[in-house]
Amino acid sequence: MMLQEDAAELQCCITVERLNASGQATKRQVIRRAAVTLGRNEFQEIVLRVHDGKVPQSFTLREFQLFTRFCRDGKSTVKLLPDNIQVLISDCPPDRLRMFLKTLSIKHQAWQTSKPVGERTKLLAGLPRSFETISPLQQKDVQKANELRSKVNAPPPAKGLTNRNGNTTVGQQVKRQRPDSTESSPVKALHPAKKPTLSLPVTRKLSKEQAMVLSAVLSGKNIFFTGSAGTGKSFLLKRIVGSLPPKSTYATASTGVAACHIGGTTLHNFAGIGSGSAPLEQCLELARRPGVLQHWTSCRHLIIDEISMVEAQFFDKLETIARSIRRSTEPFGGIQLIVCGDFLQLPPVTKGKERPNFCFQAKSWRKCIHVNLELTDVRRQTDQGFISLLQAVRVGRVTEEVTAQLLKSAYHRIERNGILATRLCTHKDDVELTNENKLQQLPGAVRVFEAVDSDPQLVKTIDAQSPVGRLLQLKVGAQVMLTKNLNVERGLVNGARGVVVSFQPGNKGLPCVRFLCGVTEVMKPERWMSKANGGLYLTRQQLPLKLAWAISIHKSQGMTLDCVEISLARVFESGQAYVALSRARSLQGLRVMDFDPQVVRADPEVLLFYKRLRKERLLMQASMDEFVSRGNKENEGL
Repeated sequence: MMLQEDAAELQCCITVERLNASGQATKRQVIRRAAVTLGRNEFQEIVLRVHDGKVPQSFTLREFQLFTRFCRDGKSTVKLLPDNIQVLISDCPPDRLRMFLKTLSIKHQAWQTSKPVGERTKLLAGLPRSFETISPLQQKDVQKANELRSKVNAPPPAKGLTNRNGNTTVGQQVKRQRPDSTESSPVKALHPAKKPTLSLPVTRKLSKEQAMVLSAVLSGKNIFFTGSAGTGKSFLLKRIVGSLPPKSTYATASTGVAACHIGGTTLHNFAGIGSGSAPLEQCLELARRPGVLQHWTSCRHLIIDEISMVEAQFFDKLETIARSIRRSTEPFGGIQLIVCGDFLQLPPVTKGKERPNFCFQAKSWRKCIHVNLELTDVRRQTDQGFISLLQAVRVGRVTEEVTAQLLKSAYHRIERNGILATRLCTHKDDVELTNENKLQQLPGAVRVFEAVDSDPQLVKTIDAQSPVGRLLQLKVGAQVMLTKNLNVERGLVNGARGVVVSFQPGNKGLPCVRFLCGVTEVMKPERWMSKANGGLYLTRQQLPLKLAWAISIHKSQGMTLDCVEISLARVFESGQAYVALSRARSLQGLRVMDFDPQVVRADPEVLLFYKRLRKERLLMQASMDEFVSRGNKENEGL
């Protein structure tokens, strides 16, 4: 874990509005590319400085209000209450904005514990004007902020409260936040009516490999990064999404569920050309429709996750469309590509017995991708023996030892505390039938939980992109799994297994679930967000659970399962056996039924691609080492 260093600085679009008594803007200044810095003046007051590259403007932050509802879109507003000025922040990388607002809030609360300097004292001091960038957050800042919060009595609303719109007012009384609010705000934790539990804002540290990928992305390179299951590809993608300006960044994936994980849309929705099977001229007409055209013209950074399931011909068609619509001869029309996936996992879906053409076989692949990087540090599993077994299966190499271990796993007793193993199935129909039958066999009444969708007319689109269903039927004893990371430290992660032990009394009747990690928790509704055509946000609010007697291999991508049973007899695709086996956290939590070494296959074209990839990387590393060595010798000779 590490603190983000540049938490006091932003590069974004700024609009400064001067308001009249009725709150209407009488004067507005828009700065498309502004540098925003938090600092202190000569009296140690917190100052927000906005620089347009010519003349900086400084705003002293004594009493202000933060509007943070759209922080995830890179938008926020700081309203200076006495001066009736508001500074609107937009098109800011969301992660940077969250850290900036958190720093501002804690620093301001810490400043409130010190004695303010009066106007008369300021005049008599005669100090020259100064501005110094605010220092990084320290534990003492958090302690001071907590001291202030602990002094505020709970009944009367007071300084620093977050109001029901997800906004924080400092130095003015506002209404308390609704207890059922689900808005995510970086300053929500500053509610003084609660116990002082503020801590330094930290982010999980990237590995050296992950940091190299992020650095290449931020330098503008077109990049493909890959890695075996459990190397943190999805985690890194979320960091990349949070580090790029939202207006010009489109996060997409080949499947709806994968797109939902990164808060984006499917690649097909972004492209607007359907399956892409129509002739090129017809696809160009579809892409030029008003709602779709805006995607292509405003996009500067295109993220594509689960690239292994994107067909080569579709990729080539997108590349041609990008150049045509953007009137550019550059590869992909000058759009920066950030492509992620593992070609040794699930291949493109094809009709009949057609052999799939992988994306790296596209004619435009090599000219579009500048950098190839592979993540090798597996984080999902910790047992090196199991990791080695999975790596062998990944490349289709099944030794006698691997076969023996997987055959032996058929006798693993992995059920405990009433939690049964989840069966991974190759076919969706098997999953639905198994879960329905098992639920019916349980005694007691069924409890039905219905999702709240942002647009009931688009329920099919939301279904395709959401990891939870519109209706969830549960009983006491139902086998369930989490579909969202709720608390990683406590083991409440996406894929965590549990069993329903009771329902709360009352109308809501929320389920209480005992998880394999030892935690028993009342499940409350969570919200998932994805994007549809025209940039429309779609949300679904539902319990973060799904029935878990069975799950399909396709739907399990990205999950880590505690106890899983796999029958590989009906495996029909290369890489499918590896995807299934790599969902397990450990060999002890895995039971493989009817194992046959013949079902473990890796596509020879993919193996050749990865062989070339690693050879290129080794050659590049050798040339870099030679360059550094030559430089050192020349320096020694000086």
